[in-house]
Amino acid sequence: MNTSVVLITGALSGIGRATAIAFAMKGARVVVSGRRDEIGHKLAAELRELGAEAEYCHADIRHEADIRELLDKTVARFGRLDVAVNNAATEGLGGLVTEQSAESYAATFDTNVLATLLSMKHELRVMLPQRSGSIVNVSSAYGRVGAPGASVYVASKHAVEGMTKAAALEVAESGVRINVVAPGTTDTGMLTRFTHSDETKAALVSTVPFKRLATPEEIAHVIVFVASTDASYMTGASVAVDGGMLAD
Repeated sequence: MNTSVVLITGALSGIGRATAIAFAMKGARVVVSGRRDEIGHKLAAELRELGAEAEYCHADIRHEADIRELLDKTVARFGRLDVAVNNAATEGLGGLVTEQSAESYAATFDTNVLATLLSMKHELRVMLPQRSGSIVNVSSAYGRVGAPGASVYVASKHAVEGMTKAAALEVAESGVRINVVAPGTTDTGMLTRFTHSDETKAALVSTVPFKRLATPEEIAHVIVFVASTDASYMTGASVAVDGGMLAD
């Protein structure tokens, strides 16, 4: 039975929700966070029905005070933190570079980049004294390549990739590992918002060698593996789960 304490941000839908369920089914103690309290409490109850100890904590991870409180509540409840999955993200405002603004940039980077940085800061505050822990940042296949009409999102995920590698090197001798899982096109609400139409979604899927979307569960299983002691010699790595998108 896996009794690790796992914290997941952006846990209330899509990949985050699937990851919470995957950890719960392995017996982990799970803290899920987000901003929609009714959905969060329902998810925690669902995880408890699976036999896991689980709590929901409200947090807007764009604000450091919320992140600090989230980590403090996790430790107060379970006494430690073994795994953190930094999954919260936004697709931001699509469109050409010429249509972007300082405001659209900030709205995307505050969630995708600043929040990941501050989350790692406070997760490491807990993990470094333990001399153990595993952080998984969820990036994107677009953290390595470009995508027309998504410049700010693409830039934010490139930033997550680089920041993860730097942080992993900083703590490499501490017993804490930090890695990235980079999903490709995945069947989530974010993808639906990003593509706007079934036609655009189908066109995007046609560019994937597998010719289909990933399920959130397929991404979640990789996150669980990368977070686990089965991947104990892995740090600073970026694991693409993308149906072959980056193979060429």
